[in-house]
Amino acid sequence: MNKIFEIPLYAYERSADQDAETPVRRKVVVVGAGPIGLGAAIDFAQQGIEVVVLDDNDKVSFGSRAVCYAKRPLEILDRLGCGKPMVDKGVEWNIGKVFFDERQVYQFDLLPEDGHEFPAFINLQQYYFEEYMVNRVRELQEQGAPIEIRGRNKVLKVEEKTDHAAILVDTPEGQYHLEADWLIACDGATSPIRGMMGLDFVGRIFEDNFLIADVIMEAEFPTERWFWFDPPFNKGQSALLHKQPDGVWRIDLQLGWDIDKEEEKKPENVIPRLKAMLGDDVEFELEWVSIYTFQCRRMETFRKGRVLFAGDAAHQVSPFGARGANSGLQDTDNLVWKMKLIFDGIADESLLDSYDYERIHGADENILNSSRSTDFITPKSDMSRVLRDAVLDLSEVHEFARPLVNSGRLSVPCTYDGSPLNSADALLDGPARTRPGSPCPDVPLGDEFLLPKLGDKFTLLTIDAEAPDSIEESGITVTRLALSTKTDPTQMLKERFLGEAESGVYLIRPDQHVAARRPSFDETLIRAAIRRAIGKE
Repeated sequence: MNKIFEIPLYAYERSADQDAETPVRRKVVVVGAGPIGLGAAIDFAQQGIEVVVLDDNDKVSFGSRAVCYAKRPLEILDRLGCGKPMVDKGVEWNIGKVFFDERQVYQFDLLPEDGHEFPAFINLQQYYFEEYMVNRVRELQEQGAPIEIRGRNKVLKVEEKTDHAAILVDTPEGQYHLEADWLIACDGATSPIRGMMGLDFVGRIFEDNFLIADVIMEAEFPTERWFWFDPPFNKGQSALLHKQPDGVWRIDLQLGWDIDKEEEKKPENVIPRLKAMLGDDVEFELEWVSIYTFQCRRMETFRKGRVLFAGDAAHQVSPFGARGANSGLQDTDNLVWKMKLIFDGIADESLLDSYDYERIHGADENILNSSRSTDFITPKSDMSRVLRDAVLDLSEVHEFARPLVNSGRLSVPCTYDGSPLNSADALLDGPARTRPGSPCPDVPLGDEFLLPKLGDKFTLLTIDAEAPDSIEESGITVTRLALSTKTDPTQMLKERFLGEAESGVYLIRPDQHVAARRPSFDETLIRAAIRRAIGKE
């Protein structure tokens, strides 16, 4: 059994803040050293913004927990210096298969096109993910970046002030007070900070329970996502199988609503269920067992004064679809560059209204897809089950029925349609996938790829179009990246960014979402688009 989650990675050390006569003011305090909190902290540190991470634990999470990481979050993590270690360790996959009873009725490919640096998905235990992120924090500290993790520092109280948040922290050596210009709450679905502040977490709780078992075994199953409806080993229910590194397999088994959760988690009850699925001759060892209930909920607003919420603290969806950690990383990717502009005096706090708009839009999209998946997986009436089963039967031989099969719509990046930071789309013949608000798709550029060249700054991407090498506007320097379809043998650049258009000019935000696109460079309109993208137009 893997013991990594028993080793303190950020053990408690006394901080000078604990001995200060008056509370020390920090620029950013992040609460929660899980993937979302660490992702935010690394991003702040790379931007040169002082950040302190507080966590009541001192080690990585117990058990696999989050397992599936999608291409867009991996691209974000690559910018944070963690993407490639995750891919190197993780199990890559892009094929999913759906079974009804014992028949395979449907198969899908999550990345049917070439020309991307990262795979559609990897599977990786959350404890490895957190270890790699802590390693990245240590690297940044060695480079002199202003980042610190304080283990066994438990937040007891948060008070809103006019220009900061006041925090009471408990440690093994007693309590101390701390202040933060901004506090980022990444403290999970039960978010103590959300509770302390009396904020709502509204939505649906579905009447069903699922057993998660991480099983160590040698097996010949391929590296694909397998999902069963009504399998013989779990009649009337569903099941999911995923491969992880180190011979660990994730198995989810639907249990129903009226159960004794503590009884169902006992090995003497779990093992017979797994033997029924895997066969009596398969030897396995339990690494981790948990039971979860489908929930689709979010806060009404992700900001309360100087406190901002991200990840499961702000929104929660059912696990099928891998929309939890993946969407949380997109929260912080959306937030940090905006806060950087505020710290630099380029934008005012009103820019954070767009964090609320854009990430609530993303959360609602995830909740909608997750709720639909849940309703398909767990029909709420006899007629719903008849319809669901008919769709599964038809999908085996009729292509039209396959898009209706819903074993968990898997995570895709959100397009911020209607965002106040978007300019009107003037590249009318351009592809829908790169309209304003969309995340940039990757494109191969010889031996390199597009997204690393965009980095985390504003970029003017020109394709077969002339423009200045840089533009200074409202305190921002926007540099040009000039590309041409004439030197692209794959023509993926034209397909993904131009479509039927002859040329294009894109304004790309620091989170690599499109802010504006035009057929050619118009200085007045591009300057207006820059101002709009930082909340000044």
